[in-house]
Order: sequence, then C-alpha cells, then structure tokens
Amino acid sequence: MPNKKQTSKKVATIASNILRDDRYSPKSKSVAASALSQTKTSKKK
Repeated sequence: MPNKKQTSKKVATIASNILRDDRYSPKSKSVAASALSQTKTSKKK
C-alpha cells in the first residue's frame, strides 16, 4: 500500500536549506532528503 502522506511546503523549504548548508551532519542531510522525497511535485508550465 503506497504512503499517501506529503511533506508540507514549509518543511520542504527547511529540508532544502539543510541540504545546501555544510554545517549539518550527513545524518541530518539524510533525514532532510527523506522529507524532500515525500513532497508533492509541482507541474509548472
């Protein structure tokens, strides 16, 4: 059964900032990447 939970835009923004910042540990970046992988993709035209 697929997971239907989605990461909010606010959490996705924070996760993105963590991935770009070298001050965070690899474990923190792994959690941030996991959160981003659960975001809904936007389709811009």
